Amino acid sequence: MLKIFLAFIGWCVNLSNYKAGNLSPKGCVADRQLCPCVRTAIGVACRLAIRFPAVHRVKSAIADARKIFLTITTYFVCGLSVFLFAAEDLPGYTDCPFLPDSKWRVHDQTRPQPKIVSSGTGDLNVTPPNDAIVLFDGTNFDAWRRNNGKPIDVPIENGAFNIHQTGQLRTKQVFGDFQLHLEWSTPTKREDRMNWGNSGVFIMDRFEIQIIESHDSFIYADGNAGAIYGQFPPLVNPARKAGDWQSFDIFFTAPQLDENKLSVPAYVTVVYNGVLVQNHQQILGTTLHRVLPGTYPLKETGSIMLQEHHSGVKFRNIWIRPLK
Repeated sequence: MLKIFLAFIGWCVNLSNYKAGNLSPKGCVADRQLCPCVRTAIGVACRLAIRFPAVHRVKSAIADARKIFLTITTYFVCGLSVFLFAAEDLPGYTDCPFLPDSKWRVHDQTRPQPKIVSSGTGDLNVTPPNDAIVLFDGTNFDAWRRNNGKPIDVPIENGAFNIHQTGQLRTKQVFGDFQLHLEWSTPTKREDRMNWGNSGVFIMDRFEIQIIESHDSFIYADGNAGAIYGQFPPLVNPARKAGDWQSFDIFFTAPQLDENKLSVPAYVTVVYNGVLVQNHQQILGTTLHRVLPGTYPLKETGSIMLQEHHSGVKFRNIWIRPLK
């Protein structure tokens, strides 16, 4: 079938060389792998077109049909190529396990991307309420520690710090239920899809709310900014341009234990640039890459961790309100 299809296209292309009154039956069918009946029919049609002027109308119709066919074929081939290349370039995987009670796999390549919406204003430079614990106000790192215990001796510029310079940071205090506000900005310079602006807010050191450039780039749906990583994509995508300041307001309900066993799972609500993207969503387990959510930690409190993931994401204006 492929040979016949290519032969037919080749014949059509060859026809494009014929001008009015210059048809050549020999050129029309030479070296084409068409059946003798088709070659004969084409030869007869060409000779008739030469001998009888009235037949030129038929020739014109054939030429028009050829143009239409070539146009459709070109669009079809180009469209098919784009589709195939796009399919290969789709972010995500097809071999990860299915999430519990879901038709989607972890990082599913076919999972729909969240709808893009434009965020409003008023979510930045928010003054903390008087019962909040200020974690970072642009002056010092007193509320944070490094994993290795070394001092955080990196510059603070314009009230913000670069997580690529500090390395991963954890709060010195631990929290259960809370309201957390923080502002972040991804680098303006384009990086590869998996690393451009890649960071995250880890709740209790185990549950990640993803940070990544999601305005001009995207990865698998459950890896976009505002996702519960590897579990639930954001409901919509309100990302601002790379380099612009963005905000998270996270409302977390901690898991509850009964006799050292999980009795109530954790829930999280996330407001991203003033737009709700997670609505009291149950967290299935610890957030991991390409595998099912991990086992819940047997604790009801934990620190807040800011992830360093090979990109110079900046943070500022971080405060938290413990809710119990």
